[in-house]
Amino acid sequence: MSKNYQKAAAAIGEEGIFDARQLGVSKMLILGIQHMFAMFGATVLVPALTGLSVSTTLLFAGLGTLLFHFLAKGRVPAFLGSSFAYLAGYWAIAPNGEAQLLPYACFGVACSGLLYLILAALIKAFGTGRVMKYFPPIVTGPIIIAIGLNLSQSAINNCEANWWIAIVAIAIVVICNIWGKGMIKIVPIILGVVGSYLVAAITGNVDFTLVKEASWIGLPFVWERTVFAVFQEPDISLLVTSVITIMPIALATMVEHIGDMSAISSTVGKNYIKDPGLHRTLCGDGVATVLASLFGAPANTTYGENTGVLSLTKVYDPMVIRIAAGFAILFSFSPKVAAVISVMPTATLGGVSLVLYGMISAVGVRNVVENQVDFSKSRNVIIAALILVLSIGINFSNNAAVTFHIGGIAINLSGLAVGALTGIILNAVLPGKDYTFDEDVPSDTCVDMSGVRKTAKR
Repeated sequence: MSKNYQKAAAAIGEEGIFDARQLGVSKMLILGIQHMFAMFGATVLVPALTGLSVSTTLLFAGLGTLLFHFLAKGRVPAFLGSSFAYLAGYWAIAPNGEAQLLPYACFGVACSGLLYLILAALIKAFGTGRVMKYFPPIVTGPIIIAIGLNLSQSAINNCEANWWIAIVAIAIVVICNIWGKGMIKIVPIILGVVGSYLVAAITGNVDFTLVKEASWIGLPFVWERTVFAVFQEPDISLLVTSVITIMPIALATMVEHIGDMSAISSTVGKNYIKDPGLHRTLCGDGVATVLASLFGAPANTTYGENTGVLSLTKVYDPMVIRIAAGFAILFSFSPKVAAVISVMPTATLGGVSLVLYGMISAVGVRNVVENQVDFSKSRNVIIAALILVLSIGINFSNNAAVTFHIGGIAINLSGLAVGALTGIILNAVLPGKDYTFDEDVPSDTCVDMSGVRKTAKR
């Protein structure tokens, strides 16, 4: 056993939480690669669906993550990847991924990122408590559960490409995490990816043609596909349409951001909504989205996949996430490396995602249980029921969104947005609220929403 690992073993507390820095540089690099693999499948899927550049997406996922960490004082172990919430917006402006129309859609997304900054300013001015009173555990818990369950469909779809390959990935992850010793126990995702990838390659289930054709080095973005190129000869009408169509989506993604911060806080056991503050994390997410969009990359959002890795490995050091961001930036300059990852079997990604997405929902259950939400109260049952049914039901419906029109413009709200907004409104208007946000008494395992019951005060 190495001296580095002996130090790390000594640093493991009763809860089995690892101090990543004591593992040494080489092991932290492996942990960073694991986080990069966790985000990769979903991150590159957005450009694959919209026509945006994969290399540009990787570049600004990395840069956006580093910018987020800078603005959040380097304390929050969050990775920023491509947001699926804006898919309908891209398709509304560029339905077939037309290269000349995508920059207009990106302009609308960039403008929507400014709404994050407005909300961050309001929180800074009026205090977190006035905002967080609308997000007690009875709201955030079911939202977090719904986030994981909504992602589950993509995991199953990927697994269906080859269930045997997916099962290999799942088996490796489970075996390494439950029975593994030392470093093996905390890198089950990367071992699952590599092991399943090798099995797929050996059995002829990987086509390496794209890898052979790709060059080793290349620029990750093309100027003509950025928003800046649009303003040489802009179509003002299309710009306005893009802004009106896409900006409202930010209302949903900002709610999702709060849910993600709650999930990460619950996983790590630190109140990131209080410190460094929700205004800082919102600002980081918003600025990263604006920057990515201007250069032709998808909107950024805090990634549930990486929260799943945190929960699975118990390595919460934000430095590991920054290492993952560095790898994403590095790989964005190598079409060859990006191609190696791109041809990874979808079943491999599906297998590891199946575990990670389940971990996200489990965090939501933990949020509800450990805050002792009282389900003997009808109000709490109704709120949780409607959040879950609307979030999941709408997402899996034929349209996968609720559509309404304002001035002839179609506005689409995802199931998660509808469920979250419904829960927030019901919690605000129904009598019998039994939770208050307390910034001074941190919760041991959950974001401090905080579990202070009226009955406990008597």
